[in-house]
Amino acid sequence: MTEEEFTEFYRHSVHRLTGQLYVVTGDLHEAQDVVQEAFVRAWGHRRSLDRDRAPEAWVRTVAGRLAISRWRRARTAARAWRRHGDPAAADGPDPTSVDLAVALRRLSERQRLCAALFYVCDLPLARIAEETGLAPGTVKAHLSRARAALAQHLDHPSELREHADDLH
Repeated sequence: MTEEEFTEFYRHSVHRLTGQLYVVTGDLHEAQDVVQEAFVRAWGHRRSLDRDRAPEAWVRTVAGRLAISRWRRARTAARAWRRHGDPAAADGPDPTSVDLAVALRRLSERQRLCAALFYVCDLPLARIAEETGLAPGTVKAHLSRARAALAQHLDHPSELREHADDLH
């Protein structure tokens, strides 16, 4: 891919990818960061990226892996803070605006990723299986469990608000 092709690819896909990763992460700034980092890595591989071989999928996969890695580091840090005492509490956003984000965070990483790729990215099951390295049946199982969990959590949003602090 030439520099001009890469620039056009970036221009046409950065907002879509950021939106997709926002659903996965629940944090716009985090989504922007991982997408930008994925594009930086893609730039280094631009000569081997081919439009016919789905460079957007490559960037989405890298960004998703970066998000999961950052989430794991943040979770480890949060555990350390709890062991050594919580930092001063800060006021959060309006509870009614975070029900879906909290429900999504309660899903396993793979359920959340499969749901985002299916419902937000509108990818077929075969493509999700290819991008995640999971078997198509496993993708179906993750989607089914994600739907069931979201339905259960969103039927009782007050419970989500009560447990929102458990997720951080």
